[in-house]
Amino acid sequence: MKIAVFPGDGIGGEVVDEALRVLERVGGKYGLKIETEKALVGGGAYDEYGVPLPEKSLSLAKQADAVLLGAVGGPKWEPLDYEFRPERALLGLRSELDLFANLRPAKIYPALADSSSLKREVVEGIDIMVVRELVGGIYFGRPKGVEKLADGTERGVNTLVYTTPEIERIARIAFEIAMKRGKRVCSVDKANVLECTELWRRVVTKSHAGYPEVELSHMYVDNCAMQLVRYPGQFDVIVTTNMFGDILSDISAMLTGSIGMLPSASLGATSGMYEPVHGSAPDIAGQDKANPIATILSVAMMLHYTLDAAEAARDIEQAVQKVLDAGYRTPDIAADGVKPVGTKQMGQLIVDAIET
Repeated sequence: MKIAVFPGDGIGGEVVDEALRVLERVGGKYGLKIETEKALVGGGAYDEYGVPLPEKSLSLAKQADAVLLGAVGGPKWEPLDYEFRPERALLGLRSELDLFANLRPAKIYPALADSSSLKREVVEGIDIMVVRELVGGIYFGRPKGVEKLADGTERGVNTLVYTTPEIERIARIAFEIAMKRGKRVCSVDKANVLECTELWRRVVTKSHAGYPEVELSHMYVDNCAMQLVRYPGQFDVIVTTNMFGDILSDISAMLTGSIGMLPSASLGATSGMYEPVHGSAPDIAGQDKANPIATILSVAMMLHYTLDAAEAARDIEQAVQKVLDAGYRTPDIAADGVKPVGTKQMGQLIVDAIET
């Protein structure tokens, strides 16, 4: 299996290196034949080639079975025109690879329950999967842009668009995932005021007919945001639109105590891209402070969803839990009085916890 590796910017290279060490360990343990190749995307690619997603990087991604991405962006590139900003590499990869389903798990580790900003009794035991439609909706709909009007003012436009097939395929992903979990799906929309999401609700409801074992509920997005911080344990799988998923997945992320703990997968019909939820954190880049666990768990998701190596994926997840249960913490999840470990040491601890 070939993996395209894009370390990206800021702490991206540091956390990706630790994830690759873990991948090498489980690969050796289970006899997996995995080839990796690195290339530039994001701000570093702009500095080198003048574009955030060079053609040769995109070509590598298309030829690979999976993509592992660190993080992109940073203040250095914020003054650039929109089309040249590092984040355009993300949108370009999602669009070109047709990665239409973004999976964002939010799971609390017992050892970290007190790290959440919510009470232990509220978050303990939560295990939520947010399934976000990724290549449609308001981020990609047309017309879009900013235009000058005759009176000298400006007008900004973004268009919310979804078609029946786009909704059907993301609904199927959510129902299939729910069948392997708690068999509950909550579809989130704003059907009371947005006609586009009224269509969303109708299509999801119709798609549900093929999964009678799954319990389907519907919720408005504002209520869902409130319920995630009131009683998150009620959710199993949440399926929603691109923009709503962007917001709700970040809310669910913080239930766990640190965004540095959370992986993600973006899936298409033939490929997948795996990345941590966190950003490039340029303020701590190169200081051996970044938490590599989100990227390491992203590798576990890659093994599960693309490389068909579920046992190796579980091995990584169990190793992470062992290390956390032993009391090791990076600065973002360290409690008062606990001396944190660095990025490299955390990676090594997880490698060592994977028994040979």
